Amino acid sequence: MRTRGRLEGVLLVLALLAAACGGAEESTGDRAATPASEPADEVAEEAGGAVTEGAAEDDGGTAGEGGARDFGGQSITITGSERDEPSVTAINAALDRFEERANLEIEFLGDADWEANINTQVSGGNPPDISIFPQPGKLIAFARDGLVVPLAEETNTAVDEYWDASFQTDVELDGVLYGVPVKTDLKSLVWYQPAAFTEAGYEVPQTLEEFTALVDQMAADGGPAPLCVGIESGAATGWPFTDWTEDLVLRQHGPEVYDQWVSHEIPFDDERIVESMQTVVDLWSGDNVFASGGSVAATAFGDNAQPILDGNCWMHRQANFFAGFFPDGTPFADPDDPNAVDAFYFPSDGDENPVLTAGNFAAVFNDDPAVHAVVTYMASAEYAEARQLAQTEALEGSISGYLSAARGQDMSVYQPLEQGFIDILTGTEVARFDGSDLMPNEVGAGSFWTQGVDLVIGDVDAETAAEAIEATWPE
Repeated sequence: MRTRGRLEGVLLVLALLAAACGGAEESTGDRAATPASEPADEVAEEAGGAVTEGAAEDDGGTAGEGGARDFGGQSITITGSERDEPSVTAINAALDRFEERANLEIEFLGDADWEANINTQVSGGNPPDISIFPQPGKLIAFARDGLVVPLAEETNTAVDEYWDASFQTDVELDGVLYGVPVKTDLKSLVWYQPAAFTEAGYEVPQTLEEFTALVDQMAADGGPAPLCVGIESGAATGWPFTDWTEDLVLRQHGPEVYDQWVSHEIPFDDERIVESMQTVVDLWSGDNVFASGGSVAATAFGDNAQPILDGNCWMHRQANFFAGFFPDGTPFADPDDPNAVDAFYFPSDGDENPVLTAGNFAAVFNDDPAVHAVVTYMASAEYAEARQLAQTEALEGSISGYLSAARGQDMSVYQPLEQGFIDILTGTEVARFDGSDLMPNEVGAGSFWTQGVDLVIGDVDAETAAEAIEATWPE
C-alpha cells in the first residue's frame, strides 16, 4: 500500500534529463488491488493494454504514445471547471491526437458551474465518462462514497511512469489511485526583475534565511519596498495569505507537519502553525510592503505586477499564472532585456526544498475500456506536450498559463520562463498540494481566509486567529 514517504533528491537541475531522472519519491509499485466492478487485469488489458502494445511497436513507447485499439467511433464525454479560452480549445486539441489514433469521439466541455453540476449529474445517475477535478479533496470524497471508479492497472502504470509519487498521494484512498494528474500549478515562486537586482547589488536568495535577510536589507536601503502584497479577491479575499502560510509551514516545519496539519492530526492552533502565520505577518510589516490599494487587505491580488515594473517594489510571491497579470508585451526570462521579468524559487532552509502546488486530476465514472484508455493517455507526457503546444499557439506565442509536472516532456514546447518552472516541479523532493483546498470547506475557503484578513489588518494576533480557525473545524 502506497504511503506519503519521505522524498529524496536534489532541487532545480537546469537540464530536463537530470530533472526527469531525479525527482520526488520513487514509486513503490505497491498499490492496492483495484476494486473495480470488472477485474483490474481485464480492464487493463482492454483499456490500456492495447495502447501499450501499439506503443511498443513505436520503438518501445509506453502509454500515450504510438498506436491504440480501434474503439469503433465510440463517444467519450469529459467535463471540468476550466472554461476559458484557449484552455478548452487546447484540451480538445490534445485529446484529438488520441481520438484519431483510437477511433473515438472525445469532447471536453468546460463548465462554469462544474462544482454544482457534477453533484447533480452524479446524484441523478447521469455522470460524464470522465471529469477533471480541481480539488483533490472533492475527488476523494467521491471515491469514499463509491461514486468514481479506481484507475485500471495500465493507467496506474502510466501515472507511475510519468508522475512522481508526491503528485499522486492527494488522490489516493487506502492505497488505491482514483485520479490522473493533468495540470500542475507551481505556487512557490517569487517574481522580480533580474536587471534591477543586479544594478542594486542584490542576489537571488538560496535559503529562507537569506530571503528574510534580503527583505530586511531592502527595507533598510530605503528604496522600493521589498514586497508587493495584496489579498483582496472579492468573496475569496484572504486566499493569498493562506498560500504564504502553507509555503512557510513547509519551509519551517517540513512535509510531515504539513500533512498532519492539513488532515487535522494536529490542531490548527498548534504552535508551529501559529509560528508560520506570525512569520507572514512579520514579513508584511511596516516598510516591507507596497500595497497599491492603500493597504494589503484592500489591494487586489492581481494588482502587484505593474508596481514591480514601476519600481515600487522588488518582489512578489505568487504562482506561475501570475505571468498573465503583467502588461502585454512584457519580456520574460530574457537576460539581454533590462526590462525582463523572471521568477525564482521561494527558497527553503534545509535539504528538502519543498514546493506548494495546485492542479487538476481526471477521474473516471465507469469501467468502459475506452474510458480507461483515454485517461491513460491523459496521464502521459504526450498529452501534456500537445496541450501546451496548442495553448501557446492559440495565444500567438505568449506565456500559456499551463504547466504539467509529467516527466519526459519535450521542453521545446515551453518558453524559457515556463521551462524554469518545470525544472522546479520535476526536480523537487517534496511537492504538496494547496492545503486550504484539502481542508474542509468551512476552514479552507472560510475561516482561514477571514481570520487571515483579521490578522493582517491587526484585529487579532496569530494565536487568536489560529484558535478561531480551529473552532470552525467540523467534527
